[in-house]
Amino acid sequence: MHGPSPISASRLAAADWSALRAALDEQGYAVLPGILSRAQCDGVRALYDHDAHFRSRIVMARHGFGRGEYRYFAYPLPPLVAQLREALYPPLAGIANAWNAALGNDTRYPPSLEAFLKRCHDAGQTRPTPLLLRYGQGDYNCLHQDLYGAHVFPLQVAFLLSRPEAEFEGGAFVLAEQRPRMQSRVEVVPLSQGDGVIFPVNERPVMGARGPYRVRMRHGVSRLLSGRRFTLGVIFHDAA
Repeated sequence: MHGPSPISASRLAAADWSALRAALDEQGYAVLPGILSRAQCDGVRALYDHDAHFRSRIVMARHGFGRGEYRYFAYPLPPLVAQLREALYPPLAGIANAWNAALGNDTRYPPSLEAFLKRCHDAGQTRPTPLLLRYGQGDYNCLHQDLYGAHVFPLQVAFLLSRPEAEFEGGAFVLAEQRPRMQSRVEVVPLSQGDGVIFPVNERPVMGARGPYRVRMRHGVSRLLSGRRFTLGVIFHDAA
């Protein structure tokens, strides 16, 4: 693999980040359509069976996480994964800083991924967190949060690498919002192959009558009815 094609890089650069920020503020997620080509999706998921690219493999059923499995990439990351992580971080850092300001959180994120990862590594969070997930028929991912240490970047991105209906059925990406003193709200996010969905790792600000308040977010994948589904998860903080 030789990293993103110019088409993918230009699509990220041309994204309307004001509109994406508005979608995140309003509904708790935003979709980046068609960022990865079919060839790029196929190339990433073909890595799954090659141990040299990964540091660990998790079988979800053994831990009560659901059914299916995933593998955490090792450093150095594959070029496409590394370049996506580096390109997505700066605009997301601006949104993350605005969210923290709205919630009264003093933490601010530096403008480059390199500087943020130094913060993580200085605190002992040195294990890479981008991951490749694989689901088969009957598999699912329970609602969860990807928190790996004291330093947590508030946003992450998941890219769907398989073709809905053609390669799998079911397996919808799901977000659950736990609102204070209210019942939880659920969103099912429709995605096509190559789309990325941006969503909160832990919490986000929501504007109320008395100003912004925080809501907790969890994400998961509904049961796969048939086929096989691959997802690339891009998480920006490293793990302890």
